[in-house]
Amino acid sequence: MATQLIVVEDIDDWTYEGIDCPVVHADDYLTGQEYFKLRDVQVINLCRSYKYLSVAYYVSLLAEARRHKVIPSVKTMLDLSSKAMYSLDAVNLDDLVQKKLKKQNSDPFQNVFEMDVYFGNCPYGVLADLARQLFEHFPFPLLRVGFRRQGSWHISSIKALPITKIEASGRELFATSFSGYLKRRWRLPKTKTPARYDLAILYNSADPLPPSDKRALQNFIKAGAAQGVAVEIVGRKDYARLAEYDALFIRDTTRINHYTYRFAKKAESEGMVVIDDPQSILRCTNKVYLAELLRANRVPTPKTVIAGKGDLSAAEKAIGFPMVVKVPDGSFSQGVYKAENPQQMQEYAARLFKNSELILAQEFLYTAFDWRIGILNRKPVFSSQYFMSKQDWKIVNYDASGKAIEGGFKTWPIEQAPQQVVDVALRAANLIGDGLYGVDVKQNDDGIYVIEVNDNPNLDAGVEDAVLKDELYRIIIAEFVRRIELRKSAER
Repeated sequence: MATQLIVVEDIDDWTYEGIDCPVVHADDYLTGQEYFKLRDVQVINLCRSYKYLSVAYYVSLLAEARRHKVIPSVKTMLDLSSKAMYSLDAVNLDDLVQKKLKKQNSDPFQNVFEMDVYFGNCPYGVLADLARQLFEHFPFPLLRVGFRRQGSWHISSIKALPITKIEASGRELFATSFSGYLKRRWRLPKTKTPARYDLAILYNSADPLPPSDKRALQNFIKAGAAQGVAVEIVGRKDYARLAEYDALFIRDTTRINHYTYRFAKKAESEGMVVIDDPQSILRCTNKVYLAELLRANRVPTPKTVIAGKGDLSAAEKAIGFPMVVKVPDGSFSQGVYKAENPQQMQEYAARLFKNSELILAQEFLYTAFDWRIGILNRKPVFSSQYFMSKQDWKIVNYDASGKAIEGGFKTWPIEQAPQQVVDVALRAANLIGDGLYGVDVKQNDDGIYVIEVNDNPNLDAGVEDAVLKDELYRIIIAEFVRRIELRKSAER
């Protein structure tokens, strides 16, 4: 029978009698030769902090090196240390959270509460299934899970709970759960088939309008697994680790003089496949460059004037009113204004010139919706209509508090979108490169006009994938695989 060990940072941390399992100080486990020589060992790591390079981290790290079975594993510690990583698994459980809690209106289930989970058990019978699944997703001895109700219930936080923080009311349940756990047959997680390639997706969970929502990110992970690609969500703090991957997919709002551009440049310099590539970011994020590029190549656009501080009267004569004035590097309709007269134009221009030497003045073309044609590797992939937000002329409007108000959408099979719209979008995207682009196009009785080319178009679950569904994610992952294999072939 396997030897079971409880490892703690301070022997006084263990105050539970009646549990038949040796308790070992972390220092003894880390340095004692007798533990190095042991085989068939099961380690329950109950040290106080599971942070990177902490005592607990090294206990699990050395346990794995000694081929001791250990809970939690190093990988589980690292997964739980990054909300960008664990929140994707948490999203998968939100439906169960809502199902279990939607009818609970009494204490302790107010709009915000926390629940402790001991080896898959919790104090609330209604949440027993959820506690078990949380332990399966995040195999830690003790977890503290936060919940929040904002319209519907969701998991707001998941943290490792130190043994010293168990509340008096939870001690009995912890002891019972621990005893039950020690009697189970200890099974290691199933070994997964090694992935052919590793893809990092750069994502910012704090971005109010990210290019992809969490459900879409989960779909990318599933599509990757089906094609032998290990997809990992990374954040800006993972810059130093970038070379560990074969490819980078930026699902964060790109800007110049921003970490997204630095990530793209780093990936390119490491010989990785990267979408969005640095050149696409440079070309798409600055609307002045884009306007000149489209005009030079005779791609139809609204009347456009690139204006400096002395050119406003020329813009007024060339375009007239109403007129749209915009900052060169805005996104999601930010820094975009409609001037109805010269006074408004002067006011908005003065505001924009504080941050840019040049601005864009553009003919105002009202349409009920914009076409968005998604293009990957010079081929159209999806077509969506984005409708203007309610009682406004922009797709995304902002209220007084800065909250984004978006219009509706409708996604069509690419073959059902107007062919002229698709053709002109393809012409515009091909001027940028062979990456992934979203081309915004207006269509009215006078013609078809390209508004802009986006280097990291939205890919949200239920919107851009409404027609293709899982196939959209499969296509994009397959393109990464194709590019990785081309590069590897060239290196041979």
